[in-house]
Amino acid sequence: MKITLLVTAFNSLTQVAYSYFKEKKYNIDVVFAINEKQMIDEVFAFSPDFILCPFLKKFVPKEIYENIDTYIVHPGVLGDRGAYAIDNAIRLDKKEWGVTILKANGMFDSGDVVITCNFRMRSAYKSSIYRNEVITTFYSMLDDFLKNRQSKKFILQPDLPMHQTLSQKERAIDWQKDTTQEILKKIYMSDSYPGVKDEILGVECYLYGAWREEKLRGEPKEILAKRDGAVCLGTVDGAIWITHLKEPNRFKLPATYVLKERLQGVKEQRLPLIFDKSYKTFYEISCDIREEVAYLYFNFHNGAFSSDKCMKLKYAFEYIKEQVKIVVLMGGEDFFSNGIHLNILEDSKKNGEDGWSNINAMNDLVKSILFADEVITVASLSKNAGAGGVFLALACDYVVACNEVVLNPHYKTLGLSGSEYHSYLLPKRTGKQMAEKILEECLPMNASQAREIGLVDKLFMLEGYEQSLKNFCLDLLFDEDAYEDFIWKKGDYLQENKMMIEGCRKKEIEIMYPEFWEKESVFHTLRYEFVYKICPQATPKRLKGVECA
Repeated sequence: MKITLLVTAFNSLTQVAYSYFKEKKYNIDVVFAINEKQMIDEVFAFSPDFILCPFLKKFVPKEIYENIDTYIVHPGVLGDRGAYAIDNAIRLDKKEWGVTILKANGMFDSGDVVITCNFRMRSAYKSSIYRNEVITTFYSMLDDFLKNRQSKKFILQPDLPMHQTLSQKERAIDWQKDTTQEILKKIYMSDSYPGVKDEILGVECYLYGAWREEKLRGEPKEILAKRDGAVCLGTVDGAIWITHLKEPNRFKLPATYVLKERLQGVKEQRLPLIFDKSYKTFYEISCDIREEVAYLYFNFHNGAFSSDKCMKLKYAFEYIKEQVKIVVLMGGEDFFSNGIHLNILEDSKKNGEDGWSNINAMNDLVKSILFADEVITVASLSKNAGAGGVFLALACDYVVACNEVVLNPHYKTLGLSGSEYHSYLLPKRTGKQMAEKILEECLPMNASQAREIGLVDKLFMLEGYEQSLKNFCLDLLFDEDAYEDFIWKKGDYLQENKMMIEGCRKKEIEIMYPEFWEKESVFHTLRYEFVYKICPQATPKRLKGVECA
């Protein structure tokens, strides 16, 4: 079967569809919706059996949907129509929301419905709902979508008016009236796009990443404290942390990077390295210890690891491993890890120096985990991972994953050769030939595909994932002799191969040096296009006509 994915961008939802169809051995072609003629030419050149649009902001040209069955993925319940669907669900306090796949026609989200499925809403920001509930629901629908499409088992989309298109007027915060909960809701429904427009200390900006603060108090909009890049502001009934800001025509950065010297005199309100979650506040690193197993969480925004985040996580890991027999790297709420922090590097006036610092800090973190010979380490990939974040996981003794996770174990799309000991870790699991193929093709893979080639050791279903992970860890502890034998062999292997392993890092860094430091490095251009979300002028060649024999 030949399938075209017609999309605005190759986002997380698109990658779920792509890897699903690839696993089914279908021929897949991706078409970026750049302009009408280009869409028509690319679609008809491939001549697919049908078209799926997981993430599309443009209208499908009439010439396409009248000749080829075309289906739209809408992040809303049956009858919902229009943009900003999840925004409205949060604004209206919907307890249940959903995903609907419908046939494209001449009207916005009005075609016959192929399949729809609902999920329970939780209190979270929009992009988190999208990356979790929307994606997992969409993934669960794909088998039945194919069956319903084949049998033409469609239902009519209810003839309801389009929901409200929300402007900044509806999103705006009234700091003198809005409660903490109302402010949370406004930021939640606007994150990650378009953000809530405001002015902080004289800086016009958009607000992102809101956390309730339980202890600090002050006047509405008064800056009370700062922590790990975030700022705390007073509200009429409490306080709230804002982690990120974006100035107009710029890109998202930690709040302190935007406000800079304006924060002079504002106290750094620190937490312990590993927060015990004893009250509501903004934190990034936490740990649960149960039955000699430490579950270490690191909830870094968008999975981006700046130099300081790498160092803090390294210190947290080294501290916690002294107390247990197994350390499980859990990742964050939306991502496991996506490697180095590109936005901070783009903002830096010393791109080369800060990039070099970031990749070496990431390497030091990976080294700490890789050479931890006194404990068993487990990477829990319940969320997506990309670039250096995948190799952070591979540094562990075992890698387990949720079956719906998508991995991107490559660097070249950003003009980097990569480090994080990947030249040791990847071929060790997949073999040299497969490792080279993965790095060269730069394509996403789901957890099942990763399991087939040896990147993942165990797959667990989303339902019951935490219990499956716990049972897996307890099994490693069950036979004490087997545990001690594993630790003994691990220590011997690392001691015997330390020079070889460190040699891999040394060669990686030598190759990367000019990528960071030379002004003409393509990394600087590709990083700029990534953080500013520059629309591509053509569909990437690596996504064209992928045949899965």
